[in-house]
Amino acid sequence: MSQPTQNNTLLLVIRHSPYANQVAREAFDAALTAAAFEVPLSVLLLDDGCYSLLASQQPEQLQAKNLGKTLPALAMYDIERVYTASSALTQRGIDPTQLQIDAELLDDADVSALFHQHQHILSF
Repeated sequence: MSQPTQNNTLLLVIRHSPYANQVAREAFDAALTAAAFEVPLSVLLLDDGCYSLLASQQPEQLQAKNLGKTLPALAMYDIERVYTASSALTQRGIDPTQLQIDAELLDDADVSALFHQHQHILSF
C-alpha cells in the first residue's frame, strides 16, 4: 500500500452506492475540488461505495448521470491513491476485473492503517 505523509492529507471515504442518492456524486465532487486546490488526498470506497468502481454502470435506466465517467478524471486531477476493501467486493460478488480503474485492494487491517495515515477524514 502506498503511504502518504500525514501532513494535511485527506482521506475521502465513500460508503454509499452511486445512484441511491446524491451522496456518492457529492463525494467525488469534493475529491475533485480538493485536488484542484492541490490537497493531497486518497479515496477509499467501502461498503456499497465499491459499486462506483464498476465499469458496467447503467444509470440511464434510473435517469441519472453516469458517475462512472468521473473515475477516469481522478487521474487527470492527480488523484492516484484510490482504494477499496477486498471484503466489500467479495460480499457483493464483484470480481476486481470488473472495476473501471485500478483501485488498490486492501484487507481489513490495511483499511484500518489507512485511516491512521491521514490527518483529515471526510466520510460520505
